[in-house]
Amino acid sequence: MSEGIGKSSSGLAALEAQLARDLDLIGFYRPEWVRPRVSAGEDVLDVAVIGGGQCGLSAALGLRREGVTNVMVFDENEPGYEGPWETYARMVTLRTPKHLNPIDFGVPSLTYRAWWEAQHGADGWQAVDKIARGDWMEYLRWYRRVLDLPIENGARLDRIEPLPGKGLHRLHFTGGAGRLARKVVLATGIQGGGEWHTPAMVRDNLPKSLWAHTSEPIDFARLHGKRIGILGGGASAFDNANYALTQGVAAAEVFMRRKELPRINPIRFMERVGFTARYPALDDATKYAAMDCFLGHNQPPTNDTFARAAAWPGFALHLGAPWLDVAEHQGGVRVTSPHGFHDYDFVVVSTGLLSDPGLRPELSDVADLIVRWGDRVMPAGKRNALIDAHPYLGAAFEFLPREGVDGAGLHGLFAFNYSALVSLGLSASALSGLHNALPRLVKGVADQLFLDDRDELVADFLDYDEHEFLEQWPKETAV
Repeated sequence: MSEGIGKSSSGLAALEAQLARDLDLIGFYRPEWVRPRVSAGEDVLDVAVIGGGQCGLSAALGLRREGVTNVMVFDENEPGYEGPWETYARMVTLRTPKHLNPIDFGVPSLTYRAWWEAQHGADGWQAVDKIARGDWMEYLRWYRRVLDLPIENGARLDRIEPLPGKGLHRLHFTGGAGRLARKVVLATGIQGGGEWHTPAMVRDNLPKSLWAHTSEPIDFARLHGKRIGILGGGASAFDNANYALTQGVAAAEVFMRRKELPRINPIRFMERVGFTARYPALDDATKYAAMDCFLGHNQPPTNDTFARAAAWPGFALHLGAPWLDVAEHQGGVRVTSPHGFHDYDFVVVSTGLLSDPGLRPELSDVADLIVRWGDRVMPAGKRNALIDAHPYLGAAFEFLPREGVDGAGLHGLFAFNYSALVSLGLSASALSGLHNALPRLVKGVADQLFLDDRDELVADFLDYDEHEFLEQWPKETAV
């Protein structure tokens, strides 16, 4: 929690009572309507949500709001450690503005601000600049608990096996029994649509004991008093440099190929002008051009993060210094840049990610069926390989098939992760767009469940004869 500010458990209890009242007042929870499904004696989930972080939790709540209750969230981590916030995220605060309300569905008592003020008082809210990373994770833990969301932890998904003849998917988890589901929502975060990128020179030239990607757990205590080099000029590189220095490394030096620090964060523009909410309405050629520009920017560090890192005597920044070579040298790592040799005990790479369904092992059965942007769109300018590898998604984050292939195995699969960036903009896994993305996803999943059962549901409607009006005319006269 925020330093120097006391917590109030009584205030939180009062908020929880108010939340229960608010949800009741607005009729948040709708009647269940999806027909139960059993296959060969095995119960079938209506929706399996893969990932129990902010996207998975809010997707489950949104589905409950639509009367879809046979839902289970699966997460590979232990309870309370879903998502990146207590694993590999190392920023001091979130980078997004504190006033964004991404996962509360318009319920004031479910907002982060209400949760924070219930414990610390309203006066201190004005003093909060950005949300502390640990506080956000505590809020998510509270969100899960107070809403009683169904999550199975320790469930790592290995493979999605489509059963197109049945309209089902069998989910195979590491070391566990499979589960059947009609719909699968991949709420798997930034890396869930592909993989983190590691340059071949690092991966091929160094033993794993000498390097790590920023997306991995790193034992910085083991590096106390050591020198580390960090490759990458985005916000994560500076987050890791600052964090490493707080953990006692002697030096953390950041290398950028650019000659100047990135200064523009296009997300701020997108937040201000409604670009985030309206992006899906753009035509494909405009989306391509916009994302080509977006991906050309490195997200800069926040000013406070850079100031913290730069204040350490062990911090150094090398501009115009791409890594030309890395090699093991006297038990450590020798980096070659245009400025010469640099020797470190350990190196960290912060080189972004690649979004491509073909990189995901759980999609191995269906990846070849999925249409990519490179298959569908011819840009006005030169092609961008990063964009072309993204899945070309439908309006509700659903995978779509390549032209001429049988797409039955894709029906019911939704990519609610960062690979939706090109198709639907800042949406899934991006706090700036999540409040716009959630209704789109939830409606799409619920609509698909309804349309899959439309014959039976319409037949029931046509046969419906329950009498609601029970009066008689003329009125019977008492004798």
